[in-house]
Amino acid sequence: MKSKAQPAHVAIEINLPNGGSFGPEDLALIDAIRSVRSIIGASRTLGLSYRKCWLTVDALNRTFESPVVATFPGRRGGGAEITPFGERLVALYRSIERHAATSAKKSLEELTTSLDWTFDPKARAAGAERDLA
Repeated sequence: MKSKAQPAHVAIEINLPNGGSFGPEDLALIDAIRSVRSIIGASRTLGLSYRKCWLTVDALNRTFESPVVATFPGRRGGGAEITPFGERLVALYRSIERHAATSAKKSLEELTTSLDWTFDPKARAAGAERDLA
C-alpha cells in the first residue's frame, strides 16, 4: 500500500558557529510576519504564543550583525517587516534547501522503496512515551 503523503524530503536546520540557528520554524515565522506585517499576527497565524514568536525574532536579530526583522511598536498598519538582510537570509536558506534536496534525491528514493507502508507514527510516539515512564 503506497501512501499519498508528500515524498520524503530533507529538512534543514542550520547551526551557526556563534551558537545561533536557523531552520524551518524560523522560516515559517518570517513568512508569516511578511504576510501579516506583525509579530502578534504571525503568532495567531502559526498558532504559537506571542512570547515564543517575539523571543524567536529577538534571537534572530541578535544572531546576525544586521537585523532580520524590523519592528515598529504601535505603528498602525503593521508593526514588523522583514529587512533586506532578512530577505537575503531567506534566499540563502532556500538555496541550501534546493541544493540539499537535489543531492539527496536518489538516496531518498532508495529509502522510500524500503519503507513499511503499514507503519503507524502514532504507535511509535505511544511506545516512546511508554519507554519514558
